[in-house]
Amino acid sequence: MTQSLDVSRRLSGEALTNFIATISATGGLLFGYDTGIISSALLQIREQFHLDTIGSEIVTSAIILGALIGCLCAGGISDRFGRRRTVMLAAALFLGGTALASAAQGVTVLIVSRLILGLAIGAASQIVPIYIAEISPPNRRGRLVVGFQLAIVSGVTISFLTGYFLRDSSWRIMFGIGMLPALILFVGMGFLPNSPRWLALKGRTDEALAVLRRVRSSEEVAQNELQAIIDNHDEQAPWSELAKPWVRPALIASVGIALLCQLTGINAVLYYAPTIFADAGFGQESALLTSVAVGLAMVCATIFGGWAVDNWGRRTLILRLLPGAVISLIVLGAMFALHMKGGAGAWITVIAIMGYTICNTGSLSVAVWLVGAEVYPLSCRGKGMSLVAGSHWGADLLISLTTLSLVQGLGAHMTFWLFALVNAAAFLFVLRYVPETKGQSLEQLEMSLRNGTFALFNISCSLAKHCHKYPGACMEPAFFMLRFGRSSCSQIRQPAWSLGSKCF
Repeated sequence: MTQSLDVSRRLSGEALTNFIATISATGGLLFGYDTGIISSALLQIREQFHLDTIGSEIVTSAIILGALIGCLCAGGISDRFGRRRTVMLAAALFLGGTALASAAQGVTVLIVSRLILGLAIGAASQIVPIYIAEISPPNRRGRLVVGFQLAIVSGVTISFLTGYFLRDSSWRIMFGIGMLPALILFVGMGFLPNSPRWLALKGRTDEALAVLRRVRSSEEVAQNELQAIIDNHDEQAPWSELAKPWVRPALIASVGIALLCQLTGINAVLYYAPTIFADAGFGQESALLTSVAVGLAMVCATIFGGWAVDNWGRRTLILRLLPGAVISLIVLGAMFALHMKGGAGAWITVIAIMGYTICNTGSLSVAVWLVGAEVYPLSCRGKGMSLVAGSHWGADLLISLTTLSLVQGLGAHMTFWLFALVNAAAFLFVLRYVPETKGQSLEQLEMSLRNGTFALFNISCSLAKHCHKYPGACMEPAFFMLRFGRSSCSQIRQPAWSLGSKCF
């Protein structure tokens, strides 16, 4: 009976990798649904439990606090017990938290259930991208890991639709629907293999090779990949490993993107979207439906991003789309500054929000889990991803607590212009510190950290010592390509002198 249910044993190669990524990404669907459904359910919960503003905020933000704790704890758990078991633990927490929330008869139980769901979301955000990245081949790793983000925005959109269609039904049903994908995730993960890289890290190389044989196209590819993993001589490292100079470029790039993903204002704009549309002249029901359209725009942007990360590249995608987010926020702020409500102004506001949503979600939100899951060395990947997820949730908490205060203190127009400035800063950060990881294996990325060629900044500095021997060399990247080899300079996109003053 068990074998008949185990579909994964009848699959191999690319089909099995797709199946693994799809089942794992269900964690993202739960992440998005449980995060988004509270906005609809809270309308009834507030009335039933007689919640004031503070009570509503505690019920809403309990999930963020839980996520912060969950993602920081998941790193050590995944390193010790494995990626697959940690995902199953997150699924069990999703099931328990959802059941408790649906049956809650008081505010305290509801808050505890939201905290448990937060633990599950935090763990899922830490471990699912790593599990998918460690099983995926380099040429498809981008789109498969982005499938997790696609599941998140799909979950948010489904929560919007569920809230709209069940607005006259019990909030318990809204919560209870989340039990189905949680059950699929828990049962499905029981049939999936362990991460081959985690197995190799634990010295279980025979088991690692067995998994690689199932998920790769040939025996030769599997053998070569295992040898590359072994050649890096990774051993389980403590948290202090993340502070070492050779790991620091990965820490800066991944945590920077995680922080900027939230600080650029995407969740603030989404939370505020119904109010924005209502103020722009749309009725309350129309405003809710337009919010659904924003959710669908996020899904479309993420689908496009999933294609672009493996065709354009992670870094290139962000740099091409972020300017659109800056322009959209400037226009959105101008609409509020000029009090252009109704008529053409209302539709310009809609277009500006859609433009910002597409450009920001399709770039930073697409890259955040992918970059975090692939840039760290195997020895501290779990702990590094915990910091990425923790930074993301910490910034989310900060934004959720300050957005309304910013709008009240600065006005909506200045708030959006402030977010435009942060988006522009994000562009400069990515330009300076984030390398292109497209098409490189996880072992190649780790080697680039060890030899100091991980980021543009590091490449320019590591080659700068040769400048005094070859006058003018720093102004010609082609020189480095000939002198030191194409592989050492594959990430240079501009003359080294423009990357910073360290050459001089």
